[in-house]
Amino acid sequence: MPSPKGIKRVGVSMRVELHKRGPFQSSQQEVYLAVMRTASVLGVVFDRFLKGHGLSQGGYNVLRILRAAGAQGCLCNQIGEHRVAHVPDVTRLVSRLERAGLCVRVRSEQDRRGVCVRLTPAGEALLARLDEPMLDLHREQLRTLKAGESAELLRLLSLCRDGAKEQSQGQG
Repeated sequence: MPSPKGIKRVGVSMRVELHKRGPFQSSQQEVYLAVMRTASVLGVVFDRFLKGHGLSQGGYNVLRILRAAGAQGCLCNQIGEHRVAHVPDVTRLVSRLERAGLCVRVRSEQDRRGVCVRLTPAGEALLARLDEPMLDLHREQLRTLKAGESAELLRLLSLCRDGAKEQSQGQG
């Protein structure tokens, strides 16, 4: 089926990029693979940059969550709820960051059974050093999108996440 007038199809380049011979089985399959491929391509640069600072994307995300939580910190399960990407073992990730001196664990004052995680001054300093370079990476990687295109992409990705959340809650 031809594309509507004025809309550029990107499926051909996805097929080429993935070395796929035939068409995708559905537009949803093509979109899913395009989102996953895009996340992978964008993530490679961040992985390399963060590795140079002794961090993974998951570790960086945890540090950002702890910074946002402030002096009170947050429980491990709260970290899991606020993460950008699924991390199967938050406790192990926190242990790694703790060994690096970037966070500390203390007994929760509200719930003695819980362990609260807080950012250390070293963790705060590392994030402060990374803030501007990370913004520069975002700007550089997504420089080809105009402001309106960025807003539209955000809207569409939000719709995708909402649908996926509905599906995962229905299967729980």
